[in-house]
Amino acid sequence: MKKKHIGSIYLTLAATIWGGTYVASKAVLAVIPPLELVWLRYLVALVALVVLGLITRQSWHVRRRDLPLILTIGVIGYVISIWAQFVGTQLSSAQMGAMITSATPAFMVVFAYFLLGEQFTLTKGISTCLATLGVLLIVGVGEIGKSFRLGGMILGIAALTWALMSVLVKLVPESYSKLVVTTYAILMAAVIITPFALLQIDQAQLQALLRPAVCLEVLYIGTLSTAGAFFLWNKGLELIDAGSGGLFFFFQPLTGTLLGWLFLGERVGIIFWAGVALICLGVLLAAKEPPEGFARVALPAGEPIKTSEGDGG
Repeated sequence: MKKKHIGSIYLTLAATIWGGTYVASKAVLAVIPPLELVWLRYLVALVALVVLGLITRQSWHVRRRDLPLILTIGVIGYVISIWAQFVGTQLSSAQMGAMITSATPAFMVVFAYFLLGEQFTLTKGISTCLATLGVLLIVGVGEIGKSFRLGGMILGIAALTWALMSVLVKLVPESYSKLVVTTYAILMAAVIITPFALLQIDQAQLQALLRPAVCLEVLYIGTLSTAGAFFLWNKGLELIDAGSGGLFFFFQPLTGTLLGWLFLGERVGIIFWAGVALICLGVLLAAKEPPEGFARVALPAGEPIKTSEGDGG
């Protein structure tokens, strides 16, 4: 149970950091387009992760049979999902983006059932419904009718792929450091994005990076919001079952809205605080649910893995 509580802290920190990225990146996106910013954040994150890995003397060896799974995590989670989130939001609205991607935890429960053999309990169902309702209250429903259908479909892909990636992380053998797994996954994403970013980046964007404020923002997004938060999310999912862990994703829109109110002057009212209460209640129910003692996991090679509360990296 202690490891489950530690995992809850990791997941809460990761989602909270992502929520804060909305405020941190607002000024940067005015001078650097989304694709180039994602590319820069991955480059900075790679440097931070490699340095941290060398300091902590991590083993970078990965067995050949496990490499495709780790690379798949990078492609699905850090390329397709992040790209779909940006494009879908651009084609629709920020509210619709927050609303549709908030379905991620529900998709995680489904993927965890089929890929990890996790049971779908009544507590998980109630927790997901409460937290989802809380997000709907926070982001509102006013823009749904004005949003583009294509943008909504792409946002659905973003939610599905992030949920799938989060469940695939639990298939990685626990003998591997999550720092190393995160590094290799981000490396794969950076390799894929690099050609597209180099074709679009221009001199004005490079000059903008010389501004101290912009440079600091990019460093923050790359180190804390990418390297730090991705590692915390993957580590947290190692210590808690995927179905319950996905609920902590709801702290992202909560934190983003709260920080937007504090630092950007965006308005929030009683509905926001009602949404906060529902999200916290849903996450609290999930955190208090007794952990599953044993789950059989079907690897691509057909090899079963035993996971229990006492396991961990």
